[in-house]
Amino acid sequence: MSTESYNSTTFNCQRFKCSGRGLILPFGIEACMSIQLRAVLYFVFLLYLFLGIAIIADIFMSAIETITSRKQKIRYPDPGEKDKYLTVEVRVWNDTVANLTLMALGSSSPEILLSIIEIVGNRFEAGELGPGTIVGSAAYNLLMISAICIASINAPETRRIKLYNVFLVTSFFGFFAYIWLFIVLSVISKDVVELWEAVLTFLMFPLVVILAYLAEKNCFASKKIEMAEEEKLIITPPETDAAGVPRSFHKDELLQFLRDLGQSSNLSIEDKAQLFAAKLSENMHRSRMQYRIQGARMLTGGKSLFVNLPDKLQEIYQRAVKPQPFDTTFSTDHKAGGRKSTLTRNDIDEDPQMAILEFASSSYAVLEREQRVTVEVVRHGFTKSVVHFRLDTIDGTATAGEDYIKLSEEFVMESGQQEKKITIHVIDDNQWEPDETFFVKLSLPESEENHAKVGSKTVALVTIINDDEPGYIHFEEPINLVKESVGKAEIKVARVNGADGRVSVHYRTKDIEAVATRDYEPADSELVFEHGEISKIIAIPIINDLDTEKDETFAVELYNPTGGATIGKHGRTVVTIINDDNYITMANKMASLVQVDIDKLSVTKTTWGQQFKDAMTVNGGDLETAKFLHYVGHTFSFFWKILFAFVPPTSIAGGWLTFFVSLLFIAILTAVVGDVAAIFGCLVGLKDSITAISFVALGTSLPDTFASMIAAKNSKTADDAIGNVTGSNSVNVFLGLGLPWLVAAVYWESKNLPFTVKAGDLSFSVLVFSCSCIIGMILLTLRRFLGVFGKAELGGPTIPKYACSAFFVFLWICYLTLSGLQAYGHIYWAT
Repeated sequence: MSTESYNSTTFNCQRFKCSGRGLILPFGIEACMSIQLRAVLYFVFLLYLFLGIAIIADIFMSAIETITSRKQKIRYPDPGEKDKYLTVEVRVWNDTVANLTLMALGSSSPEILLSIIEIVGNRFEAGELGPGTIVGSAAYNLLMISAICIASINAPETRRIKLYNVFLVTSFFGFFAYIWLFIVLSVISKDVVELWEAVLTFLMFPLVVILAYLAEKNCFASKKIEMAEEEKLIITPPETDAAGVPRSFHKDELLQFLRDLGQSSNLSIEDKAQLFAAKLSENMHRSRMQYRIQGARMLTGGKSLFVNLPDKLQEIYQRAVKPQPFDTTFSTDHKAGGRKSTLTRNDIDEDPQMAILEFASSSYAVLEREQRVTVEVVRHGFTKSVVHFRLDTIDGTATAGEDYIKLSEEFVMESGQQEKKITIHVIDDNQWEPDETFFVKLSLPESEENHAKVGSKTVALVTIINDDEPGYIHFEEPINLVKESVGKAEIKVARVNGADGRVSVHYRTKDIEAVATRDYEPADSELVFEHGEISKIIAIPIINDLDTEKDETFAVELYNPTGGATIGKHGRTVVTIINDDNYITMANKMASLVQVDIDKLSVTKTTWGQQFKDAMTVNGGDLETAKFLHYVGHTFSFFWKILFAFVPPTSIAGGWLTFFVSLLFIAILTAVVGDVAAIFGCLVGLKDSITAISFVALGTSLPDTFASMIAAKNSKTADDAIGNVTGSNSVNVFLGLGLPWLVAAVYWESKNLPFTVKAGDLSFSVLVFSCSCIIGMILLTLRRFLGVFGKAELGGPTIPKYACSAFFVFLWICYLTLSGLQAYGHIYWAT
């Protein structure tokens, strides 16, 4: 019995399947394991390696971000004063060049290194895994990432590619790269890569970079070039703190934010700083590299590059701080008796031939029974042209189809016409409801950008007023904060949940610490709301006595409403008069706290201590906002995080040391991935070409998927979401295949032998991808120019959006299916 058992064991151990497929693996201990168990273990190990690559790629991208964000100081003549100079800091790296060189290398480093390691490890003979992964990743990036990005934008929002000239150049080369690959392998020199072909393939990489850079600078078009970054900085130089360190914001923005937020008594200065930092974080410009880093950290429960707010502050942020969809900083106009407070853009170039369109008012109110509201678009500047513009409604508390009729339409303002009124229909359901709101967004088609632009009022708020009640009258804020030197304290009074008839309310001031006639002018008067009016302003003069005093307060009360109106929940407001010195001190303290919160998001200022702290804690130590998935990701990735915390931080040597050390780690992991993928495919009966275009391509592209999805949702354009996909696809071929081909071709040329690369499955896969690429690019082009898709590459109306997304998924499935059928002989392909 024992002899039979021994013989059986010996027989099983001798059947060491796939033992010769890897450079490093397999381990000898596997010899006695069943094939099924080994397949499962190798699959799990492959997933775990992909997780490790995502984490070290995060560090690699942080190094690239540090390198490409380096700035240099340039002195320019001060436009305001003679014989004086301004010193401004500008980025050394051009964004397009950075995206196509270091960024593309960072994003595609696993695929590129896999191809290089495979060809060197095979004694300079070509394999299937590296090239197959490059083609498979290209297919996934173009088709699946495009599908996900199109669907991830909430309808009817859209995202357009801004640098379209760059996109056209990279799209051409992203397609040509694979056509060139097919021509080299199947047409010019069948199954052989000659030295000149390898050299030409590699040299196309710098050619793409140069042409894309020239396209960005409009060297191929007569369109007016945008103002250079350094010129903008001269006009609006950054502010600095007391130590001379540049801030990420201007103090005027902070003060305006405080006024817009209102003075809630339950918010500390730290809470307000967090809210302002969240607003800055959401609106700040982000590079493709930062989105890539955030994508990897979503997988691993790492520190976010966005400000995460606790639930209490998140509610306040969504209600009072967060910009509305398509927000471009708009004003609030009070219909009667009020002030107009407009935040204008920096319109630096006042072109006399440029028409400026905006809403006449940024807030409108309509009684429900009137069943229509008219919004007015006005034109300033040049009026002797025909201008097309678009209006789209966006739900607030009012819902399209239930409370109003949705509007998504293009309009024309004829030559000489300076205003146009558009009617939006409101649904009168004869049921009492609180006042409800929706938004109207003004935008311009792409074709109008050369001779028209939008002004500051691009979003209008429409309030549907319950017309069966006279309404409630109350103060908008229970607490108001003003400087002693403000002149007048302007206090907002609102009429809500009804606007029927003419009503009035009396108001009066009452001393607390502040004394009437000494600190402010007392008031006892009446506010009158005409039929349909919903807002008023009470102006209380503040006396500036120039004496140093502590903060003082007085109250304003509403009383004796008439016409059936009722005092609302805020019938009394407290006004706090802050000494100017104290106000400045508070603002400076808050500015410092905001800058600290913003600096925490930086990937360019890390230290070894910070790296280990982030590696050992969930969500980078921010446990208050950590969710369940953060803990799951952190648990699985803990080993990798601790290991890679030993990589030198980006604060050393300008990020270059981090760059090379993390690249070395990626190379090591990629070599192991190559072995694991090859052995796994062998164990389950998959050819290397199929393993490459499916499992390996998907695993290496997963962080890019999250990165593009985040970019689509948070960026104002589609450039960072899909605009760089085509560039990465071309770089994969020209660098990922061009470099190893060049090395191998030189090696075999030195031996007077040809460098053989069997076309086989690869040429068919390339051909199928090329056809899918043509169809996909045609669809993206149609989306950009057809109104049914919203005239944008991403987002748009719900049904067309999901239809396009599903079609891209269908193309990817077809690519995998056809490639698999050919690889296993079900489709005949003469190579």
